[in-house]
Amino acid sequence: QVQLVESGGGLVQAGGSLRLSCAASGSIFEINAMDWYRQAPGKQRELAAHISSSGSTNYADSVKGRFTISRDYVKNTVYLLMNSLKPEDTAVYYCYAVVRLVGGRVDTYWGQGTQVTVSS
Repeated sequence: QVQLVESGGGLVQAGGSLRLSCAASGSIFEINAMDWYRQAPGKQRELAAHISSSGSTNYADSVKGRFTISRDYVKNTVYLLMNSLKPEDTAVYYCYAVVRLVGGRVDTYWGQGTQVTVSS
């Protein structure tokens, strides 16, 4: 009922920047929280950044000061601007959304993931 489509991943050198985008579409009444998670090879998926419906944000300590999460409420899109990238930021990045559907039910959705690779 809701699709999350991510884009913007790729290969970048250490110290570089990337911007990820995640566009939500479908039977959306409103989107509550939108998050970016990441999963490095051999590691558990972890929360990188969170933005609430009111725009308040939280970040993992490992990305604080380097990553910025933002959202476009009209386009139902969340962004993750990643600066000063490090090799340890290499991971598959997943978009996650808590959505109130048309009809009232609240459900959660994941994107398909986008690979970010940072070379040293």
